[in-house]
Amino acid sequence: MAMIIPGGTTEPAAPIELTDDSPPVGRSGRSRSPGFRALARLGKAIRSNRKASWGAGLLIFMCVIALIAPLLYPEYPNQTGQFRVGLGPSSHHLLGTNGLGEDLFSQILWGARPVLEIAFGVGILSTTIAVLIGVAAAYLGGLWDNVLSLLTDILLVIPLFPLLIVIAGYLQNSAGTGVMIAVITLTGWSYTARQLRSQALSLRKRDFLEAARVRGERPLYIIVVEIIPTMTSLLVASFLTNALYAVLFSSSLQFIGLGDPNQVSWGTMLHQAENNEAFQTGQSLWIIAPGLCIVALGAAFALLNYAFDEVGNPALRPLRRQKQATQPRALRRTSAIAD
Repeated sequence: MAMIIPGGTTEPAAPIELTDDSPPVGRSGRSRSPGFRALARLGKAIRSNRKASWGAGLLIFMCVIALIAPLLYPEYPNQTGQFRVGLGPSSHHLLGTNGLGEDLFSQILWGARPVLEIAFGVGILSTTIAVLIGVAAAYLGGLWDNVLSLLTDILLVIPLFPLLIVIAGYLQNSAGTGVMIAVITLTGWSYTARQLRSQALSLRKRDFLEAARVRGERPLYIIVVEIIPTMTSLLVASFLTNALYAVLFSSSLQFIGLGDPNQVSWGTMLHQAENNEAFQTGQSLWIIAPGLCIVALGAAFALLNYAFDEVGNPALRPLRRQKQATQPRALRRTSAIAD
């Protein structure tokens, strides 16, 4: 290929060199999308962060427990009087039995499923509603922003947990998994929507959005295809936060007796243990076991958040890693050999 210069002569064009700013290319030769690159960064952050690795391992372990529960204990474990009351841990009953003659280990396994369903259900639905309302309010502006922001502000000023108590009390004895997901979702999306609106406002005047508007793209296309993929790390962090609060809120409501008494869950186990004075009667595992499970699941979501916070906020990354990134390659190799 040649190019014409002002003198009328031609000379070969200089070869085109790819710089470091070129978009990553996969094995198929196609450039990777922003969403794919964001997910790749998140996966790398989990692998490189010890706390996030522990959180991912805990979460996977909980999911495995929920899946294998029906295989290990086919019968639903809330039938009272199945076994002798107050048995200690043994090979037949790994955690013993409670004051109602129920096997505690089978209840722990079966109780993981509704807790995880509530966590993932609320996390996904709350984040989806927050994205639709927060990002749409920021991008559309005007009357849309005023109305959607007013709705968000109304929910933000209402105390969340007392509101949940009132709603769950009205639905007492029928607040199963689906009702818990609906109640916590409808009352808990506002804070995430406010965060996403602030992030979307900072992106509204970027060049790539102006280019999409010049091309004549519709607002829905710009929101879904152009804005949301650039907020992947914030969306994942919002999902984890909503899931964490869902576990805490649902377990608290079940503990005070506002859950479904016919459903085995870690929160309902705590409620039954409190009503039957487990500590006073020497059945401490009846309270300790489900309590530790709730703490472990909450810790899993919290630990995973560290990795996604580091992706979204470089200031939170470890100082040693930042120093290594700024050092010349030869100096890093020398320090590694010295270590």
